[in-house]
Amino acid sequence: MRTLARVGSLARAVAEVFEEADVVAAEFGVAPIGPRLAGGSHLTGGSGSGGGSHLTGGSRSGGGSHLTGDSPPSTGALAAEPAGTVQLALFGVSLAVHRALEADGCRAHRLLAVSFGEIPALTAAGCCSVADGARLACRLGQLLTGHGGGMTLLGAGPATTRRLLAAAGPGTGVVVACVNHGGETVVSGPLDGLAVVERSATAHGVGAQRLRLPFMSHHPALVHEAGAFAHFARRLRLSPPRRPVYSAVAGRFYRADSDLPSALSACLVRPFDLPAVFGASMADASLVVEAGTGSTLTNSVRRIDPRQDALAPVADGRWPTGPRAPLPPPCSCPPPAAPGEGTSHHHHPTTTAARGDS
Repeated sequence: MRTLARVGSLARAVAEVFEEADVVAAEFGVAPIGPRLAGGSHLTGGSGSGGGSHLTGGSRSGGGSHLTGDSPPSTGALAAEPAGTVQLALFGVSLAVHRALEADGCRAHRLLAVSFGEIPALTAAGCCSVADGARLACRLGQLLTGHGGGMTLLGAGPATTRRLLAAAGPGTGVVVACVNHGGETVVSGPLDGLAVVERSATAHGVGAQRLRLPFMSHHPALVHEAGAFAHFARRLRLSPPRRPVYSAVAGRFYRADSDLPSALSACLVRPFDLPAVFGASMADASLVVEAGTGSTLTNSVRRIDPRQDALAPVADGRWPTGPRAPLPPPCSCPPPAAPGEGTSHHHHPTTTAARGDS
């Protein structure tokens, strides 16, 4: 699949984003990503990216899937580099896909931020510079990798998953991290606890697939890392979103007065439920486009609502275009909601969904 070569706007966006993002790579001991992507000719997807970086979907990559190019570093190779390398690559590619889509007329009227996708989504919404978005991505990778643990995809819905966790015993330390759809749930926890849950699932005829991630996420044991991440984010210049952004973890649109550092850190410790998120944020969308190299979120959308038009342009090899229309003005962001409210009744036809691990 030679999406990058065929879509000139995507090649340009990749070069432009990493020109800014790579400037901060050295701050984290990470080698520049852009030169390694620019030398190739295609972006590949279909099985996820980032060493199992997508939390949802049935197929995830580990050592074999390529981000871009004829002979680029695999995500497995990137994962062997200093912590933060994979996250920097995912951040930059996701933001570049979003920019290229909009340059070609596929304008997003709202952004759906899922897990790690919070960082590129908030960057796309104007909450921070590309450089600071890259800093957030790298720092998050460092914090998560330092804790350890792992995640497992179970071929069961949330109710069955919770019964499996109960059967495995209270000492496993494994919790539900996210619900992909009625037939898939991801759990997170210590490696020995995951092994117990996986054996329990197999004994009950439920499929279990360990994700190729060197850490756990969406787990309450990460409270220290979440605090450190919030502290780091407060050192950066974050501003309110200039377009609607719906957070899967927060279960609401961000507001002008949202505490973004706290919201970003919550992604480390809180779970999310994609069916509920889609119902609240995208029920009126005419098209949902996944901004990234994989199709795991798109597959979840299709399972949740087969009538919903959803597209993963890089993984599907089909690049959407649309009429060039002005971007929503800053005031189009949802108004402040009362504490605890999770939805807004803005009606826009197109959603760009950014996701990944966090």
